[in-house]
Amino acid sequence: MAKKTKTYVDFLNNKKKKVVFIMGATGTGKTKLSIDLATNFKSEIINSDKIQVYQGLDIVTNKATEAERKDIPHHLLGFLQDPEADFTVQDFCTQVHKAMNHIINDGGTPIIVGGSNNYIKALVEDRSFKDNFDICFLLMDVELSVLHRYVYKRIDVMVESGLVDEIRDFFVPGIDYGRGIWRAIGVPELEKYFLAEKNNADEITKKMLLENAIQETKENTCKLVNCQVQKIKKFRNEFGWKLHRLDATCVFEKKGNEAEDAWKKMVLNPSLKIVADFLE
Repeated sequence: MAKKTKTYVDFLNNKKKKVVFIMGATGTGKTKLSIDLATNFKSEIINSDKIQVYQGLDIVTNKATEAERKDIPHHLLGFLQDPEADFTVQDFCTQVHKAMNHIINDGGTPIIVGGSNNYIKALVEDRSFKDNFDICFLLMDVELSVLHRYVYKRIDVMVESGLVDEIRDFFVPGIDYGRGIWRAIGVPELEKYFLAEKNNADEITKKMLLENAIQETKENTCKLVNCQVQKIKKFRNEFGWKLHRLDATCVFEKKGNEAEDAWKKMVLNPSLKIVADFLE
């Protein structure tokens, strides 16, 4: 019997599917880049931040607003209603595969973005994932001292936007801060302040506790940044991940139109070329 000749359709069916990852520490601009890319390519975004999967605390968890999303479909973002639900690594991988299949079947490219690097590692290092997906890694990088200063300012803005009131509405005395959405930085830090409020502490005491909580939130966020940077370096050095580094430091050192111009020159335009080459 003659050997069956493979058709172009067979080739396409066996071809690895394309997926883009945007990695980087907290505050480096991953979300902005994902939305910018999705407006230029037929894409949908999959959240890989293990705290942003929960519904609520949008300021604290820094979810993109509806306006910022620009009508781009977002998956795994604020979809868990139970604030104490245990969203495991396996749950994440299962949900991501469902979302990717939906996006790819619709003719789009999944863009996976977020800072929960252990979740990303479990997904990427799985043998079936490697066998079926071709990966493009974009790494948002900002010089640490510059990023730390930005984190401090961003938390001040979050406080001005209602962070304390938002957490107060969620506050439950004695809650387990190692579970669910309660792990979000800013929530456990404010516990002493809210208890002082409930116990009718004097204004001086409450002011001191609030200032301490905000400072602790800033310091713990910077510790998270440092941890994320080290994990990403490990992925590159030990697992051989090929990361396309995008240095956004100069963007954070400028303001207004100059910052936007720097974003286009140093981040967006290079990313567009990298992803276009990858998809072609």
